[in-house]
Amino acid sequence: MVKKADILVRFGARVRELRLQQDYSQEAFAHACELDRTYIGGIERGERNLALRNIERIAEALGVTLAELMKGL
Repeated sequence: MVKKADILVRFGARVRELRLQQDYSQEAFAHACELDRTYIGGIERGERNLALRNIERIAEALGVTLAELMKGL
């Protein structure tokens, strides 16, 4: 049986995927989210267990719904 990657790793990969699709640098994206760049880096590496408010900020900055952000996780 294949073990699924940790939810934090999967979420981080999804954020990175959507960020790159929109041609955001990590720094510009962090600014759009009103979060620190190092925090965004930690999210994308699956190192951060983020608050729901920050998940909402990320979705808003990407212009997607929470459901779209979570798609495929």
